[in-house]
Amino acid sequence: MATIKDIADKANVSIATVSRVLNYDETLNVTDETRQRVFEAAEQLSYQLSSKKRRKRKFKIGLYYSYSLEEELNDTYYLSIRVALEKKLELEGLKMYRIRGGDSPEHLRSVDGIICLGFFIKEDIERIAAFQKPVVFIDSSPNEDLFDSVVIDFHKATRKVLNYLLELGHTRIAFIGGVDTDRHGNRYYDLRQEVFEQFLESKGLFRPNYLKIGGYNPKDGYILSKQLLELEERPTAVFVANDTIAVGLYKACSELGCRIPEDISVIGFNDISAAQFMMPPLTTIRLNTEFMGETAVTLMQERLMSGREICLKVTIPTKLVVRESAREIERY
Repeated sequence: MATIKDIADKANVSIATVSRVLNYDETLNVTDETRQRVFEAAEQLSYQLSSKKRRKRKFKIGLYYSYSLEEELNDTYYLSIRVALEKKLELEGLKMYRIRGGDSPEHLRSVDGIICLGFFIKEDIERIAAFQKPVVFIDSSPNEDLFDSVVIDFHKATRKVLNYLLELGHTRIAFIGGVDTDRHGNRYYDLRQEVFEQFLESKGLFRPNYLKIGGYNPKDGYILSKQLLELEERPTAVFVANDTIAVGLYKACSELGCRIPEDISVIGFNDISAAQFMMPPLTTIRLNTEFMGETAVTLMQERLMSGREICLKVTIPTKLVVRESAREIERY
């Protein structure tokens, strides 16, 4: 760290003056200009010293994925982020060390920094923190005082969908979502479900029988959609927690002779590559997953290169991509 003598030399004042200025001695009789020189010298020396604390350039980054390969293929949201961040790491010439859910994070002790993608239990987060390495979480922010993070605002994105459906005249709106379950069997509910319930309750439009929760995959989307479509008074619109659930919904509609969007409007979430090719093309929330992965790598590089200790949380904006699966309801 910079000494008082270093500051005194840089500010061209005595050591005693520096000490009294930095301690806000009210009896000290010096000009404001002198005080400014002392404070500026202290700041500049502090910055110069921290800038010198640069680590080796050939960093090794640990990539810790909380999910299995099967889970990644069932919901390609994580796959698209992973591909983006691995491509960015390769482009930047950074070495990668990968482990997936179920493997112990102890394997990450030898890396320079860790990027975590997915949903992690408390025990894993505590072990990662104990390594005392720079960490960036993607899609979660378990501790903003300890880790950098890249997230999306699920609350705002969900309200975008619901406000759009209300503008189209829909009042019978259903939701199909899922839950995350850790290896100890603990269940964690989807934030979109929470916002969906609260938002529609505030409008007097929430119907418990329009809420269906299962897995984030086409099979569960198909089963739960059939349950909705077979109701005596079925919904006029369905918001699904991801686009792969919408694939199952489309199949259920086809089998039951329910036309999209003439009989029921559908809005997805994620904007997977297949969404634009579905029949009809799916209206959905685009999450900018490529940018999420790239941003995580940029945060890691910046932290390793500068020695930054202050944590950052970056929220990536979402966009409602309007295609052909939702339409204005006929009003009588």
